Amino acid sequence: MEPIVIEQLPASRRALRLAVVTETYPPEVNGVALSLARLVEGLREAGHEIQLVRPRQHRTDGAAGGDCGAEFLTGGVPIPRYPDLKMGLPAKGRLVRQWKVRRPDIVHVVTEGPLGWSALQAARKLRIPVCSDFRTNFHAYSLHYGIGWLRKPIVAYLRKFHNQTRLTMVPTEQMRAELAGIGFLNLRVLSRGVDTRLFSPGRRSEELRHGWGAKPGEPVVLHVGRLAAEKNLDVLVAASERVRSCRPRARVVLVGDGPERARLQGRLPYAVFAGVQTGELLAAHYASADLFLFPSCTETFGNVTLEAMASGLPVVAYDYAAAAQHVRHGTHGLLAPLGRSEEFVALADELLATHACRPEAFRAMGRESRRTAEGLDWSEVVRRLESMLRALA
Repeated sequence: MEPIVIEQLPASRRALRLAVVTETYPPEVNGVALSLARLVEGLREAGHEIQLVRPRQHRTDGAAGGDCGAEFLTGGVPIPRYPDLKMGLPAKGRLVRQWKVRRPDIVHVVTEGPLGWSALQAARKLRIPVCSDFRTNFHAYSLHYGIGWLRKPIVAYLRKFHNQTRLTMVPTEQMRAELAGIGFLNLRVLSRGVDTRLFSPGRRSEELRHGWGAKPGEPVVLHVGRLAAEKNLDVLVAASERVRSCRPRARVVLVGDGPERARLQGRLPYAVFAGVQTGELLAAHYASADLFLFPSCTETFGNVTLEAMASGLPVVAYDYAAAAQHVRHGTHGLLAPLGRSEEFVALADELLATHACRPEAFRAMGRESRRTAEGLDWSEVVRRLESMLRALA
């Protein structure tokens, strides 16, 4: 008689019902919107039910009173200096009524505006577990808009907001330590990922490079990001000017738009301003460049760094945020100490010299960038997020 084998099958994992509250979401183009969309898509693919709570983005975006289905839309007002983005209006009463009928297992608040605050209060009233994301350095931005005197009140508000949630997700250990040092509690690190199928060296386009005026062998220096004061654009200008003074045939390409675009065009008349690019066109812009400059000092993460690495580009950045976490100095590019603008400019020049004088060493940096990015797939980030959420439910 053959022995009977009894398999111990794992219990099926219950799907979660999750309300995600955010002031920004695609088709808006910014790091918060795009990375959040990847997480939402990943959770839906894993079988979880997501209700997206967000401001109505345009007139055809449903009715502001629509409270059912996969989206809960609210009214919104333009954010000062960011007219293409909306600040969601408070909706506590409507959320309480909605969540009494269809109660989420967890409310996840991504942005800390009036809509986020009202969602936090509605969830607490109904005793629904709440977690949050720290995705934007609003307190750091204040220094770039002449309201530095508001930094302390902004920090106090953000601390009060996040400390009312059961956990706050931050993208780097560096950010976790910084926030813990000013009184934020229950911090957990959840890094970001990158789509290595979309962002790839294989999307390099000689036609696109020709349109930029770059001949074979001539370097193209790329920057991708919002053209706004908080992005430390004066350092980008200084680095571009150094590059051009030493290598007049180098091309400088800026992808993105924002309130500083006109001023930058006046200061960098030789640069290509490509505007906002998305999807495969954005991927082609990355892959068709040769190196990536990113001088921002106000990022919570900076997904563009990973996109550049996935595209096979060596990176010049500050030893901060995503670059501090994933770029090794001399291996994937060059890192300047945070805030040391003269050193950043010198490193940009040094990396261009490597491109000209040691092309194999330069190409090796690009290959290592790509290899590192291949280990940062979004599926692993979604799996870790799912684990955090299940611990709260």
